[in-house]
Amino acid sequence: MVQLLLFFLLIGVFIYGMTLLRSGLFNLSAESLKKWLAVMTNSPLKGLVVGTTVTAVLQSSSAVMIITIGMVSARMLTFPQTIGIILGTNIGTTFTTELITFNIESYIIPLAAAGSILAVLKKNSLRSSGMALLGLSSVFAAMRGFEYLAGSVKDIELVNLWLLALDGNYLFAVAAGIVLTAIIQSSTATTGIIMGFLTAGAMDLDTGIAIMLGSNIGTCVDAYLAAIGSGKEAKLTAFAHIWLNCIGVAAFYPFIHALSVFGQQAASSPDVQLAHISVLFNVISSLLVLPFANQFGRFVIRLHDR
Repeated sequence: MVQLLLFFLLIGVFIYGMTLLRSGLFNLSAESLKKWLAVMTNSPLKGLVVGTTVTAVLQSSSAVMIITIGMVSARMLTFPQTIGIILGTNIGTTFTTELITFNIESYIIPLAAAGSILAVLKKNSLRSSGMALLGLSSVFAAMRGFEYLAGSVKDIELVNLWLLALDGNYLFAVAAGIVLTAIIQSSTATTGIIMGFLTAGAMDLDTGIAIMLGSNIGTCVDAYLAAIGSGKEAKLTAFAHIWLNCIGVAAFYPFIHALSVFGQQAASSPDVQLAHISVLFNVISSLLVLPFANQFGRFVIRLHDR
Protein backbone atom coordinates (compact mmCIF):
# COMPACT_ATOMS: atom_id res chain seq x y z
CA MET A 1 0.00 0.00 0.00
CA VAL A 2 2.95 2.33 0.67
CA GLN A 3 4.08 1.80 -2.92
CA LEU A 4 0.62 2.78 -4.18
CA LEU A 5 0.66 5.98 -2.10
CA LEU A 6 4.12 6.79 -3.44
CA PHE A 7 2.82 6.15 -6.96
CA PHE A 8 -0.01 8.65 -6.41
CA LEU A 9 2.54 11.10 -4.99
CA LEU A 10 4.61 10.72 -8.17
CA ILE A 11 1.52 11.49 -10.27
CA GLY A 12 1.21 14.72 -8.29
CA VAL A 13 4.91 15.48 -8.84
CA PHE A 14 4.52 14.84 -12.58
CA ILE A 15 1.47 17.10 -12.91
CA TYR A 16 3.13 19.81 -10.76
CA GLY A 17 6.26 19.55 -12.92
CA MET A 18 4.20 19.92 -16.10
CA THR A 19 2.46 22.96 -14.57
CA LEU A 20 5.78 24.59 -13.67
CA LEU A 21 7.24 23.82 -17.11
CA ARG A 22 4.15 25.18 -18.87
CA SER A 23 4.02 28.32 -16.70
CA GLY A 24 7.69 29.09 -17.21
CA LEU A 25 7.49 28.65 -20.98
CA PHE A 26 4.24 30.61 -21.16
CA ASN A 27 5.73 33.54 -19.23
CA LEU A 28 8.67 33.58 -21.62
CA SER A 29 6.57 33.60 -24.79
CA ALA A 30 2.94 34.47 -23.99
CA GLU A 31 2.46 37.62 -26.05
CA SER A 32 4.19 36.37 -29.19
CA LEU A 33 2.29 33.07 -29.04
CA LYS A 34 -1.06 34.84 -28.73
CA LYS A 35 -0.13 37.07 -31.67
CA TRP A 36 0.66 33.98 -33.75
CA LEU A 37 -2.69 32.47 -32.88
CA ALA A 38 -4.54 35.66 -33.76
CA VAL A 39 -2.75 36.55 -36.99
CA MET A 40 -1.42 33.33 -38.54
CA THR A 41 -4.63 31.31 -38.66
CA ASN A 42 -6.41 32.56 -41.79
CA SER A 43 -6.27 29.07 -43.33
CA PRO A 44 -6.56 25.57 -41.81
CA LEU A 45 -2.99 24.70 -42.86
CA LYS A 46 -1.54 27.81 -41.18
CA GLY A 47 -3.69 27.07 -38.14
CA LEU A 48 -2.29 23.55 -37.97
CA VAL A 49 1.30 24.78 -38.18
CA VAL A 50 0.73 27.45 -35.53
CA GLY A 51 -1.24 25.07 -33.28
CA THR A 52 1.54 22.48 -33.52
CA THR A 53 4.26 25.05 -32.77
CA VAL A 54 2.50 26.73 -29.86
CA THR A 55 1.58 23.38 -28.28
CA ALA A 56 5.16 22.15 -28.64
CA VAL A 57 6.41 25.33 -26.96
CA LEU A 58 3.88 25.27 -24.09
CA GLN A 59 4.04 21.47 -23.73
CA SER A 60 0.27 21.25 -23.29
CA SER A 61 -2.57 20.84 -25.76
CA SER A 62 -5.08 21.63 -23.00
CA ALA A 63 -3.38 24.96 -22.28
CA VAL A 64 -3.47 25.93 -25.96
CA MET A 65 -7.13 24.93 -26.24
CA ILE A 66 -8.03 27.01 -23.18
CA ILE A 67 -6.13 30.01 -24.61
CA THR A 68 -7.85 29.50 -27.98
CA ILE A 69 -11.32 29.34 -26.41
CA GLY A 70 -10.53 32.48 -24.42
CA MET A 71 -9.49 34.28 -27.61
CA VAL A 72 -12.68 33.15 -29.35
CA SER A 73 -14.71 34.49 -26.41
CA ALA A 74 -12.84 37.80 -26.71
CA ARG A 75 -13.59 37.86 -30.48
CA MET A 76 -9.88 37.72 -31.32
CA LEU A 77 -10.50 34.48 -33.24
CA THR A 78 -13.51 33.06 -35.07
CA PHE A 79 -14.66 29.46 -34.78
CA PRO A 80 -13.53 28.45 -38.33
CA GLN A 81 -10.01 29.66 -37.52
CA THR A 82 -9.81 27.25 -34.58
CA ILE A 83 -10.20 24.04 -36.61
CA GLY A 84 -6.60 24.13 -37.86
CA ILE A 85 -5.37 25.06 -34.37
CA ILE A 86 -7.14 22.04 -32.86
CA LEU A 87 -5.56 19.74 -35.43
CA GLY A 88 -2.19 21.28 -34.64
CA THR A 89 -2.55 20.84 -30.86
CA ASN A 90 -3.07 17.11 -31.36
CA ILE A 91 0.25 16.93 -33.22
CA GLY A 92 2.09 19.34 -30.93
CA THR A 93 1.29 17.37 -27.78
CA THR A 94 3.28 14.41 -29.13
CA PHE A 95 6.48 16.44 -28.67
CA THR A 96 5.97 16.10 -24.92
CA THR A 97 5.32 12.36 -25.21
CA GLU A 98 8.59 11.91 -27.09
CA LEU A 99 10.43 14.22 -24.68
CA ILE A 100 9.64 12.18 -21.57
CA THR A 101 11.18 9.06 -23.12
CA PHE A 102 14.64 10.65 -23.20
CA ASN A 103 17.09 9.19 -20.71
CA ILE A 104 18.50 12.20 -18.86
CA GLU A 105 18.54 10.66 -15.40
CA SER A 106 22.06 11.93 -14.69
CA TYR A 107 20.96 15.53 -15.44
CA ILE A 108 17.89 15.65 -13.15
CA ILE A 109 19.72 17.00 -10.09
CA PRO A 110 21.80 19.60 -12.03
CA LEU A 111 18.61 20.77 -13.80
CA ALA A 112 16.78 21.06 -10.48
CA ALA A 113 19.70 22.94 -8.89
CA ALA A 114 20.00 25.39 -11.79
CA GLY A 115 16.23 25.87 -11.84
CA SER A 116 16.11 26.56 -8.10
CA ILE A 117 18.78 29.25 -8.39
CA LEU A 118 17.16 30.95 -11.40
CA ALA A 119 13.64 30.75 -9.89
CA VAL A 120 14.56 33.07 -6.99
CA LEU A 121 16.10 35.79 -9.17
CA LYS A 122 14.23 39.04 -9.76
CA LYS A 123 14.46 39.20 -13.54
CA ASN A 124 11.27 37.75 -15.01
CA SER A 125 12.94 35.92 -17.90
CA LEU A 126 15.45 34.22 -15.60
CA ARG A 127 12.79 33.34 -13.05
CA SER A 128 10.56 31.86 -15.77
CA SER A 129 13.52 29.87 -17.13
CA GLY A 130 14.12 28.55 -13.61
CA MET A 131 10.48 27.45 -13.32
CA ALA A 132 10.76 25.63 -16.64
CA LEU A 133 13.94 23.81 -15.57
CA LEU A 134 12.44 22.86 -12.20
CA GLY A 135 9.35 21.57 -13.98
CA LEU A 136 11.41 19.56 -16.44
CA SER A 137 13.47 17.95 -13.68
CA SER A 138 10.28 17.08 -11.75
CA VAL A 139 8.73 15.45 -14.82
CA PHE A 140 11.78 13.27 -15.48
CA ALA A 141 12.14 12.38 -11.78
CA ALA A 142 8.48 11.29 -11.72
CA MET A 143 8.97 9.22 -14.90
CA ARG A 144 11.90 7.37 -13.34
CA GLY A 145 9.76 6.84 -10.25
CA PHE A 146 6.90 5.40 -12.33
CA GLU A 147 9.28 2.89 -13.90
CA TYR A 148 10.77 1.94 -10.52
CA LEU A 149 7.47 1.52 -8.65
CA ALA A 150 5.29 0.02 -11.40
CA GLY A 151 6.76 -3.45 -10.85
CA SER A 152 5.78 -3.52 -7.16
CA VAL A 153 2.51 -1.61 -7.58
CA LYS A 154 1.22 -4.21 -10.06
CA ASP A 155 1.43 -6.86 -7.33
CA ILE A 156 -1.12 -5.00 -5.18
CA GLU A 157 -4.36 -6.97 -5.44
CA LEU A 158 -6.57 -4.03 -6.49
CA VAL A 159 -4.11 -2.85 -9.14
CA ASN A 160 -3.55 -6.41 -10.37
CA LEU A 161 -7.31 -6.91 -10.80
CA TRP A 162 -7.50 -3.60 -12.72
CA LEU A 163 -4.64 -4.62 -15.01
CA LEU A 164 -6.19 -8.05 -15.61
CA ALA A 165 -9.53 -6.41 -16.49
CA LEU A 166 -7.79 -4.15 -19.01
CA ASP A 167 -5.69 -6.90 -20.58
CA GLY A 168 -7.16 -7.77 -23.98
CA ASN A 169 -10.27 -5.64 -23.43
CA TYR A 170 -9.62 -2.70 -25.76
CA LEU A 171 -12.96 -0.98 -25.17
CA PHE A 172 -12.50 -1.06 -21.40
CA ALA A 173 -8.92 0.20 -21.80
CA VAL A 174 -10.07 3.14 -23.96
CA ALA A 175 -12.70 3.97 -21.32
CA ALA A 176 -10.03 3.77 -18.59
CA GLY A 177 -7.87 6.23 -20.56
CA ILE A 178 -10.80 8.65 -20.88
CA VAL A 179 -11.67 8.51 -17.17
CA LEU A 180 -8.08 8.64 -15.89
CA THR A 181 -7.21 11.63 -18.09
CA ALA A 182 -10.43 13.45 -17.16
CA ILE A 183 -9.56 12.99 -13.47
CA ILE A 184 -5.90 14.01 -13.56
CA GLN A 185 -6.44 16.61 -16.33
CA SER A 186 -3.39 15.58 -18.36
CA SER A 187 -3.10 13.15 -21.26
CA THR A 188 0.69 13.39 -20.94
CA ALA A 189 0.53 12.24 -17.31
CA THR A 190 -1.70 9.32 -18.33
CA THR A 191 0.77 8.35 -21.05
CA GLY A 192 3.66 8.69 -18.59
CA ILE A 193 1.95 6.33 -16.12
CA ILE A 194 1.31 3.79 -18.87
CA MET A 195 4.94 4.05 -20.00
CA GLY A 196 5.98 3.12 -16.47
CA PHE A 197 3.81 0.00 -16.51
CA LEU A 198 5.03 -0.93 -20.00
CA THR A 199 8.69 -0.58 -19.01
CA ALA A 200 8.09 -2.73 -15.91
CA GLY A 201 6.43 -5.42 -18.04
CA ALA A 202 3.15 -5.01 -16.14
CA MET A 203 1.08 -4.22 -19.24
CA ASP A 204 1.16 -5.26 -22.88
CA LEU A 205 1.59 -2.68 -25.62
CA ASP A 206 -1.87 -3.23 -27.13
CA THR A 207 -3.52 -2.28 -23.84
CA GLY A 208 -1.24 0.73 -23.47
CA ILE A 209 -2.21 1.92 -26.96
CA ALA A 210 -5.92 1.62 -26.15
CA ILE A 211 -5.47 3.68 -22.97
CA MET A 212 -3.44 6.25 -24.92
CA LEU A 213 -6.27 6.55 -27.46
CA GLY A 214 -8.74 7.08 -24.64
CA SER A 215 -6.55 9.79 -23.13
CA ASN A 216 -6.98 11.80 -26.34
CA ILE A 217 -10.70 11.94 -25.64
CA GLY A 218 -10.27 12.54 -21.90
CA THR A 219 -8.12 15.61 -22.52
CA CYS A 220 -11.13 17.31 -24.15
CA VAL A 221 -12.65 17.81 -20.69
CA ASP A 222 -10.43 20.85 -20.03
CA ALA A 223 -11.58 22.60 -23.20
CA TYR A 224 -15.23 21.78 -22.52
CA LEU A 225 -15.03 23.18 -18.97
CA ALA A 226 -13.30 26.32 -20.28
CA ALA A 227 -16.16 26.86 -22.75
CA ILE A 228 -18.91 26.70 -20.11
CA GLY A 229 -20.43 30.16 -19.77
CA SER A 230 -18.60 31.40 -22.86
CA GLY A 231 -20.13 32.53 -26.13
CA LYS A 232 -21.61 30.32 -28.84
CA GLU A 233 -18.43 30.18 -30.94
CA ALA A 234 -16.29 29.22 -27.93
CA LYS A 235 -18.63 26.30 -27.25
CA LEU A 236 -18.43 25.29 -30.91
CA THR A 237 -14.64 25.19 -30.57
CA ALA A 238 -14.90 22.86 -27.57
CA PHE A 239 -17.37 20.61 -29.41
CA ALA A 240 -15.09 20.53 -32.47
CA HIS A 241 -12.21 19.41 -30.26
CA ILE A 242 -14.33 16.60 -28.80
CA TRP A 243 -15.64 15.45 -32.20
CA LEU A 244 -12.20 15.46 -33.83
CA ASN A 245 -10.66 13.34 -31.10
CA CYS A 246 -13.62 10.94 -30.87
CA ILE A 247 -13.63 10.42 -34.65
CA GLY A 248 -9.86 9.87 -34.69
CA VAL A 249 -10.01 7.29 -31.88
CA ALA A 250 -12.95 5.49 -33.53
CA ALA A 251 -11.05 5.35 -36.85
CA PHE A 252 -7.91 3.87 -35.25
CA TYR A 253 -9.64 1.58 -32.73
CA PRO A 254 -9.83 -1.41 -35.16
CA PHE A 255 -6.09 -1.09 -35.88
CA ILE A 256 -4.75 -1.22 -32.31
CA HIS A 257 -2.86 -4.46 -32.93
CA ALA A 258 -1.44 -3.12 -36.22
CA LEU A 259 -0.23 -0.05 -34.32
CA SER A 260 1.39 -2.37 -31.79
CA VAL A 261 3.25 -4.20 -34.56
CA PHE A 262 4.43 -0.85 -35.97
CA GLY A 263 5.66 0.26 -32.55
CA GLN A 264 7.63 -2.92 -31.98
CA GLN A 265 9.33 -2.47 -35.34
CA ALA A 266 10.01 1.23 -34.76
CA ALA A 267 11.77 0.95 -31.39
CA SER A 268 13.04 -1.62 -28.89
CA SER A 269 11.95 0.12 -25.67
CA PRO A 270 8.21 -0.11 -24.80
CA ASP A 271 7.91 3.53 -23.68
CA VAL A 272 9.48 4.76 -26.94
CA GLN A 273 7.20 2.42 -28.89
CA LEU A 274 4.13 4.03 -27.29
CA ALA A 275 5.52 7.52 -27.95
CA HIS A 276 6.07 6.74 -31.65
CA ILE A 277 2.57 5.25 -31.94
CA SER A 278 1.11 8.40 -30.36
CA VAL A 279 2.92 10.52 -32.97
CA LEU A 280 1.66 8.29 -35.81
CA PHE A 281 -1.95 8.38 -34.56
CA ASN A 282 -2.09 12.15 -34.04
CA VAL A 283 -0.26 13.11 -37.24
CA ILE A 284 -2.30 10.83 -39.50
CA SER A 285 -5.67 11.71 -37.95
CA SER A 286 -4.94 15.45 -38.16
CA LEU A 287 -3.65 15.34 -41.74
CA LEU A 288 -6.63 13.24 -42.87
CA VAL A 289 -9.07 15.85 -41.55
CA LEU A 290 -7.09 18.90 -42.74
CA PRO A 291 -8.37 18.92 -46.38
CA PHE A 292 -11.95 18.80 -45.04
CA ALA A 293 -11.50 21.35 -42.23
CA ASN A 294 -14.07 23.80 -43.61
CA GLN A 295 -16.66 21.06 -44.18
CA PHE A 296 -16.01 19.73 -40.68
CA GLY A 297 -16.56 23.22 -39.24
CA ARG A 298 -19.92 23.45 -41.01
CA PHE A 299 -20.81 19.98 -39.67
CA VAL A 300 -20.17 21.11 -36.08
CA ILE A 301 -22.19 24.30 -36.63
CA ARG A 302 -25.17 22.34 -38.00
CA LEU A 303 -24.97 19.92 -35.08
CA HIS A 304 -24.56 22.35 -32.19
CA ASP A 305 -25.50 25.87 -33.35
CA ARG A 306 -28.95 25.93 -31.79
